[in-house]
Amino acid sequence: MRTDPARARDLLLEFADFTRYALRKGGAFTTLADELRNVERYLVLEQARFGERLQVSLLIAPEVLSVTVPYLAIQPLVENAVRHGIANLEGAHTVSITAADRGAEAEIVVEDDGVGADPAHIQAVLDGTAETDSHGLGNVDARLRTIYGDERGLVVETAPGAGMRVSFRVPKFLPAAITAGDNRLAGS
Repeated sequence: MRTDPARARDLLLEFADFTRYALRKGGAFTTLADELRNVERYLVLEQARFGERLQVSLLIAPEVLSVTVPYLAIQPLVENAVRHGIANLEGAHTVSITAADRGAEAEIVVEDDGVGADPAHIQAVLDGTAETDSHGLGNVDARLRTIYGDERGLVVETAPGAGMRVSFRVPKFLPAAITAGDNRLAGS
């Protein structure tokens, strides 16, 4: 704060906006645009911490920005990529976020070029049988499956030393009954 007060102020404002979004009471769903705006806030804070070591790549199809997604479905995946994928590595590493139009669906992908993981361990995390201090992957997967059915859970591709790619698809158009304020899904 003493060396760069203007930067410290900007980061504090980003943190405040990030926290407001995380604690909002706006229901179980949001637009992809709003979710990505919050992810960008998170990444600004992490880039202040990691500097040049954290590179970010965004490739977002404009036509999917209005798609409805579960609230806080993407940020935990990005946080997982930073915390578990690249935080303990030397040198620059990249977290990539892609949102693509796939006909009747939007596909969201979070990928890192970090340490990767044992696929059997990741499966145990998704199944809820692994001892772990990280619950992001398991929680997001469970919420997606609760909302959309088992065929719409997370798809995780990884191997030790090979980074991790986490993807999911959501329908571009949801029945109103799903988004009509079913807040039970928000905290699942």
